[in-house]
Amino acid sequence: MVSGKKTKATRSSVAAARSSVVASKPKPWGTIIAVIAVLGLAGGVFGYAYSQIHANNVKEAALAKWKPSDTNKDPSTQLAGIVIKDYKGSRHVEPTQRVAYDQTPAFGGPHDSQWADCTGVVYDKAVRTENMVHGLEHGAVWIAYNPDQIKDDALNKLKAKAEGQPYTMLSPFPGLDKPISLQSWGHQLKLDSADDERIDQFISSLRRNPNTYPEVGASCENSQFLANPAPFVAEKPGADAVPMDGGKDESKTEGQQPDMSTPPSSGSASTPPSS
Repeated sequence: MVSGKKTKATRSSVAAARSSVVASKPKPWGTIIAVIAVLGLAGGVFGYAYSQIHANNVKEAALAKWKPSDTNKDPSTQLAGIVIKDYKGSRHVEPTQRVAYDQTPAFGGPHDSQWADCTGVVYDKAVRTENMVHGLEHGAVWIAYNPDQIKDDALNKLKAKAEGQPYTMLSPFPGLDKPISLQSWGHQLKLDSADDERIDQFISSLRRNPNTYPEVGASCENSQFLANPAPFVAEKPGADAVPMDGGKDESKTEGQQPDMSTPPSSGSASTPPSS
């Protein structure tokens, strides 16, 4: 009987020892904290993504009234500060000629036969106005800015609105009387801040708005110009400048508008077809 009691006591001692070991085993706090951190990060990522989607949806809803329609052909007329003028298209000048534009920056009138590439291009240097105006004739929006006033974060905000966006171009404009000036054919809006909501409203209203520019369906691509942009000319046009009602009228080519739907070949050395 003594042996049996010893056996039971021994078993009890072993069980107690095991229990003590289990009870004293430290919890894996490092793993627990890591899991909590991962879950928190995942929640933050999903939360940020949701907030961005929500913000984009709100922005799209807010811009809905600024999209052209059959009943609202030019929503930009509702923009505070908008300047609208009627310009005749398809009047060209030679690369060596200047135009006596009636607005600065110009947003219509005679222009060079080569258009500035407006396929979401951010021009680091100022570009010749006569080429930029031709891009407007094709339905583009030109965002110009005063390089002495728009820098750093403000400039990055403008770049985000232009870079890679079809029928859009951004360039500095030395001596601009306002920090920012938006142009489409026959339309201009000058602003003080890159945060102004009217920038998006102007773009939504007028970029490729078929009711407001002369050459609907024209291409914005011009790789030849993009490879060697014509430089900006700061001096005012002289007495030999082409007047606003001048230029060579090329609106008719054998009775039809030239087909601009196909961009000029990047491997060609010829001048792009006039439009």
